[in-house]
Amino acid sequence: MIRRVRLGLIIGSLTALAPLSIDLYLPALPELTHDFGVSASEGQITLTACLAGLALGQMVFGPLSDRLGRRPPLLVGLAAYAAASFACAFAQSLWLLVALRLVQGLAGAAGIVIARAIVRDLRSGAAAARVFSYLMLVTGMAPILAPILGAQLLRVTTWNGLFVALAIVGFALLLATASGLDETLPASRRRRGSVHETVHTSISLLRDRVFLGYALVLGLAFGELFSYIAGSPFILQDTYGVSPQLYGGVFALNALGLIVSGQINAALVGRIAPAHLLAFGVALSAVAGLCLLAVVLVGGIGLAGILPCLFAVVASLGFVMPNATALALTDYPHVAGSASALLGVLQFLIGAAVAPLAGVAGSESAVPMAVTIAALAVGGVGALDLSRRAALDRQPDRTR
Repeated sequence: MIRRVRLGLIIGSLTALAPLSIDLYLPALPELTHDFGVSASEGQITLTACLAGLALGQMVFGPLSDRLGRRPPLLVGLAAYAAASFACAFAQSLWLLVALRLVQGLAGAAGIVIARAIVRDLRSGAAAARVFSYLMLVTGMAPILAPILGAQLLRVTTWNGLFVALAIVGFALLLATASGLDETLPASRRRRGSVHETVHTSISLLRDRVFLGYALVLGLAFGELFSYIAGSPFILQDTYGVSPQLYGGVFALNALGLIVSGQINAALVGRIAPAHLLAFGVALSAVAGLCLLAVVLVGGIGLAGILPCLFAVVASLGFVMPNATALALTDYPHVAGSASALLGVLQFLIGAAVAPLAGVAGSESAVPMAVTIAALAVGGVGALDLSRRAALDRQPDRTR
């Protein structure tokens, strides 16, 4: 029991590394840009660099963990993360900080991708979906708590101190992993391939319509979340006059919906197949997204129509994300690291690509955000149908 709790705490903490890296220093961005004498848009490049590193790093550490085991790449990644975070605190120019943030993201990606692979090493099917549902607690809470924690730390330190805090977190995770996480991929299951074989494995995964469908469902859901995060501050505060304090309450309530739905999913997944729970989540997301679009286009209803739709969109992801992840990894225990990496890259690429679309009209109209969310949600229905059809085509081969 103690071992399982310790393992859960370590995996949960690894999952939190990305939102901590992205969100902890957000309250310090104005101070940071002032110190370097740059514009707000230039200061935000430090955020872009970290996101790019988190995406690219997964393609490095995922396949490496399939070849070398989970522990060695994870320990190297955490050590590099702690070092890069500490170096960020002493950057003397914006562009040096941008470079270090890229390295920080690359190294931090080890925690995200290998955590998912470890879950697949130890669990499959409904059991894996249940674990991923529990991790929704981290997914939901970390983006809310990280900026609050950063703001409180700024009472006693500067933006430099926030990066020192991230370095301490990285070092603590390094010690916890080194002492409390056993290797979960036996040598007999490791792949001894070349870089060429790693590329071939990735291409094979993308050619598998079952995997690709689930990966797209997950990536499009992540895009919905990013669109909401990117567009809602401007739409709710500037267009509809919501105060920053009330917006914070709305954001927290929606995050609570994500957390609660994730835990309901965890409770149901032993009795209801993950595929059925995923179908429910995708359908709910599509209905909520289309209702949001209708409310915005019709007009006149205002926040009374928009807020419930946004809540339903975010809450639906508590059923979509854990089940899509578990189902995508089900048939690939031998390359769980590479498969996990592709899932992560698709999430970040889709999220980064669609987030700007939600705010193309600035605070003048909620239509772009609603169109983006609705299109992604409907796309999730199509992606799920792709997986289902591919799975049906595959069944005759399994009965021979």
